[in-house]
Amino acid sequence: MAKQKVAMLTAGGLAPCLSSAVGGLIERYTDIAPDIELVAYRSGYQGLLLADRIEITRDMREKAHILHRHGGSPIGNSRVKLTNTADCVKRGLVKEGQNPLRVAAERLASDGITILHTIGGDDTNTTAADLAAYLGANGYDLTVVGLPKTVDNDVVPIRQSLGAWTAAEYGAKFFDNVSNEQSAAPRTLVVHEVMGRHCGWLTAATARAYIQHIDDREFVDGFMMNRQMKNIDGLYLPETAFNIETEAERLRATMDKTGFVTLFVSEGACLDAVVAEREAAGEAVKRDAFGHVKIDTINVGGWFSKQFAALLGAERAMVQKSGYYARSAPANIDDLRLIQGMVDLAVESALNKVSGVTGHDEDQGGRLRTIEFPRIRGGKHFDTSVKWFGDVMDAIGQKWSPAN
Repeated sequence: MAKQKVAMLTAGGLAPCLSSAVGGLIERYTDIAPDIELVAYRSGYQGLLLADRIEITRDMREKAHILHRHGGSPIGNSRVKLTNTADCVKRGLVKEGQNPLRVAAERLASDGITILHTIGGDDTNTTAADLAAYLGANGYDLTVVGLPKTVDNDVVPIRQSLGAWTAAEYGAKFFDNVSNEQSAAPRTLVVHEVMGRHCGWLTAATARAYIQHIDDREFVDGFMMNRQMKNIDGLYLPETAFNIETEAERLRATMDKTGFVTLFVSEGACLDAVVAEREAAGEAVKRDAFGHVKIDTINVGGWFSKQFAALLGAERAMVQKSGYYARSAPANIDDLRLIQGMVDLAVESALNKVSGVTGHDEDQGGRLRTIEFPRIRGGKHFDTSVKWFGDVMDAIGQKWSPAN
């Protein structure tokens, strides 16, 4: 049997699972195939193209368990699309006239890699699919197995992506402190912007975690620091529709009664409308290598704050974003359990030369399996018909309707 050599990389945005997934892969290979050589490409596909790699030493193997306690990525991330040749040339990752897929394939071959693990979201794993297809079509003997990472939980057909549960928990902890700003000045509007370009799952799950967190809190009646001040007054997702005048009338009544209003907003809520508004004004909206709007330049939370502050007669308005805090956290116990299952399957699949992305397949009864690359895609919408979302909206006291 040919000698095996395993490489891994993390790519895309951060999520509270990357460090643990890397540690888990190192631990699993060390347990069942300790003679297999392990390397990691630094900063995702960028490191692969530039031959920038980390050799996983014996000391790293022995201390891999420590990675479960950390957030971020121990091997670095980047956003690189191997089929976007122009962008790769512009960034100096390949030379003019080179095909990034070929450069990546030849690098893997020259490094002696027989197994590649990609840890990332839909962009990372669709790029892995492009690479796997190129490898197969051009006679390279290499198995590619991805693990699904994204705080948005929006990868089709995967039920639960790694890191999303933790991001919701930490987003709730973040806002628990921020909500106290309601006591800083009369008629205060606080907008909590949560990550989620196309999918409102994280915003809804963060709201649920926050409500559960506050329900366990003890308060003293008669002071401002009461249960009412911790309320969520509005929740806005890409999957839900609302009339701004009707909402403003409802929220104005809350502002007049309590002196404060709190909104939870997905960064993708009304995104198309905000982008269209800016482009109509002649602004060039920035996009990444995958063609996605660079959402951090749009500031949807700011748009919501501006619209509602005037309509509510707010004397003070602020936008707080939990995204970078939440996505950089170490994995919680639920994600650690999910990571372990997916890592074990990823290693088993890799050693058996089965390529794909590990995950609970929604099209096959939620069974954990290695899902075929062509079936992986992003942009999965949050199912607002699930009971727990209805419970959240009931707790808020907000009527809602689907966006379509």
